[in-house]
Amino acid sequence: MPPPVRIAVLGCAAIARRRMLPAFARTPGATPVVVASRDAARAEELARAYGCRSVQGYAAALDAPDVDAVYLPLPAALHADWAEAALRAGKHVLAEKPLALDPERTDRLLELAAARGLVVAENVMFPHHRQHSAVRTLVRAGAIGELRSLHASFAVPRLPDEDIRYRPELGGGALWDTGVYPVRAAVHHLGGGLRVAGAVLARGPGRLVDTAGSALLVRDDGVSAQLSFGLDHPYRNVCELWGTRGRLVIERAFTPPADLTPLVRLEDGTGTREIRLPPDDQVQNTVRAFCAAVRARRTAPDGAIREQARLLHAIRHRAHMRSADDPASTGAPYRAAR
Repeated sequence: MPPPVRIAVLGCAAIARRRMLPAFARTPGATPVVVASRDAARAEELARAYGCRSVQGYAAALDAPDVDAVYLPLPAALHADWAEAALRAGKHVLAEKPLALDPERTDRLLELAAARGLVVAENVMFPHHRQHSAVRTLVRAGAIGELRSLHASFAVPRLPDEDIRYRPELGGGALWDTGVYPVRAAVHHLGGGLRVAGAVLARGPGRLVDTAGSALLVRDDGVSAQLSFGLDHPYRNVCELWGTRGRLVIERAFTPPADLTPLVRLEDGTGTREIRLPPDDQVQNTVRAFCAAVRARRTAPDGAIREQARLLHAIRHRAHMRSADDPASTGAPYRAAR
């Protein structure tokens, strides 16, 4: 057996505590060795739970000779800088999404990783769940006829006022947080060549970032994707693919728990059929895929990361902001600070 990939976690965000550190600890081929934080006490408490050491400050983890790779659960605006620092320190990178807040920086990071023979991956987990593989197989088999459109939504209820996702200087906002999921679903199921035909972003009362949005993407052949996302909604987490003879619906499309029995609904001219799939752990699958790439020193094709970055930028550029403080506003294309 090859030695495990030794991982440093830069930050103590909820996703690191609740999902990723447990996955690193239970996945053969991975082991957490360092937890870094600006708060020494917080890092020590979290590191103790996983039998690894703590360091104060993210740079200290990059200097550690026993670290092969870093995981970045930092605010979105910090991903690119720390990913670049890690790559220049010779570390592989698994970063929360989005990898960067503009497509040019995304391209530069991917090119830097390739030039140094390092792996850089975005922690988008749902493509690693078998329910999406099953749906792609059904579409290719003609279960819904010719594919015509995708509809995807991801939204969560209102967050506490102090949540970092409401802070523009940290890359907050619905587009960067929940919007990534439906955009990536469109890329995953429809492939490249999508362009933004229309988009809107909206701010809730008193907010400095977008808290809701929608976008229409189209391909040259007329296939479209209708996407919705938000931070101030009833919970919604679904992806549908429509064809000439039916549709496929994936419930809990983006964040299914590992013990959930996934349900895919196939509706066609003969009625509705529920397809239940075995439970699957997309978090552990993602960690396995990352560690396999590190051991092979070969990143999976990065076209999806580049397409996602391009589309997120285009949605933000195309969108006109509406503010709940001024419902009549249409405004210029969205230009809020990052």
